[in-house]
Amino acid sequence: MRLRLPEERPAEPPTGYKIAHAVLSQDGTRAAFTGVSLGGSLPYGVRADASCAYGLRHRPPQRRCDCGFHCVHDRAAAEALLCTAEHRTAVLLEVTVLGAYIRFEHGFRYARQRVRTATAGPCACGTAAVALADAGWGRPGWRALAPSCEGCLRGRYALSLAAFARLAGDGLRVVAGGGAAGPRPPQEPVAATFGVPELVAEAALLQARLDWFQTELARLGARGPGGAGQG
Repeated sequence: MRLRLPEERPAEPPTGYKIAHAVLSQDGTRAAFTGVSLGGSLPYGVRADASCAYGLRHRPPQRRCDCGFHCVHDRAAAEALLCTAEHRTAVLLEVTVLGAYIRFEHGFRYARQRVRTATAGPCACGTAAVALADAGWGRPGWRALAPSCEGCLRGRYALSLAAFARLAGDGLRVVAGGGAAGPRPPQEPVAATFGVPELVAEAALLQARLDWFQTELARLGARGPGGAGQG
């Protein structure tokens, strides 16, 4: 006789954690995520239904298949996955597990989900991220994005964290994780090819930087040449 696991009927949908790469559609109108392993070729939005990555016609999660969304119970376990070299540019997702699911010791495999919060880690230079910038790779029709500070954008196509959240929709929150404090984030997408609005925004940003440098130079001048040795 085959044993069946007990059915769960929770009062509220379970919460889980996972990592994924942030992606932007080729035309720049849709923001989404793509997995880091099985199903990584199938970008999904904030609210999404799982489909079988093998192209089979059953409804995920199927017990005899690996299909469905995957997440872990513990946030720390998901954060640990970001330590590997191939996952350093991924973001941490907090998700609501919806629909049918199969519970495992460390997490869930399930049919539907809603991404509530995406946390972007620090830029590759160690500074706190203010934007998601072109990562240099992607999927057909989708450009992968990686956390970046303002100083490392260097003309790459980028979206501020708030702009990515607006494009993704459905109440998604995108926040910056660890890292040293950096300059203020760009408020609108920054592209390698600029029009008049982008050039005006860049001019305002440069003026703000010049003002900051002038303030620092005035402060250093007021302290005098002997000020650096005082404690």
